[in-house]
Amino acid sequence: MTDPRHPPIPPISARDEPRFRDGARKQALAGAFAGQGEDYDRLRPGYPDAALDAMLAPLIGSAPPTEAAPPLRAVDLGAGTGKLSWALVERGMEVTAVDTSEAMLAASRARGPAAPADAATADRAPAGTFTTRIAPAEATGLPAASAELVTVAQAWHWFDAEAASAEVLRLLAPGGVLALVWNMLDVTIPWVHRLSRIMHAGDIHREDFDPTVGPGLELTERRALTWEDPMPTQDVIDLARTRSYVITAPEERRQKVLANLDWYLHDHLGHVRGATVRVPYRTDLFLYRAA
Repeated sequence: MTDPRHPPIPPISARDEPRFRDGARKQALAGAFAGQGEDYDRLRPGYPDAALDAMLAPLIGSAPPTEAAPPLRAVDLGAGTGKLSWALVERGMEVTAVDTSEAMLAASRARGPAAPADAATADRAPAGTFTTRIAPAEATGLPAASAELVTVAQAWHWFDAEAASAEVLRLLAPGGVLALVWNMLDVTIPWVHRLSRIMHAGDIHREDFDPTVGPGLELTERRALTWEDPMPTQDVIDLARTRSYVITAPEERRQKVLANLDWYLHDHLGHVRGATVRVPYRTDLFLYRAA
């Protein structure tokens, strides 16, 4: 018998990638994140260790780097608040976070050694280094062959794929790796699918999704990882505030979305206000090398 709280909603997105009405709409939605650094950093999830392990494996193999080996260099394009950037710093890398938003980069700098994630790491400085640069992904101005790893988390679909691919190829040192990664709500779970629809989450891909990249890049590995992010119910509601659709919506529509989420979590699903909800995510990772 079907649980009325979890109707059999078609679980898989039909999107190959996020859709935009036109170039102007794409630019407007991308720019909407500029002032959202604090909420974005607090509410969007980080990346599972397995994803970072997979990014670094082609560069370091199964053995950790020795003290004598120079640190690996990474350029994180569209770095936003630096969730992925700092995870790489903690792995001992020299990371340059690139973004067009100074507000986002300011949030990324604030989450560094002066703002440890928890008391257990409060007296432990990151092993690597972190710098920021205001620039578009398509023209960073960084030196050629200056990175063993180029990463793009949640942002590739905002770039001009051909121009960004050419810049990646310019930045990569010989043998270097490009890692494209997306966290998405795991809509194979019916209640999460409905949550994503209410939230207007536009970054849900179909299961056989392949990012569009320019010539010269060859896909070497892809992985799909599933995991959960525990959040209080109010944070799940506030998560919608970090979505471009909600950020750019008129105030009346924005409040309707938030009210619908409140009803869905507390009245329909029956969660107590303030209770912790384990929000299921899927992380899609794509690794490339120069062809």
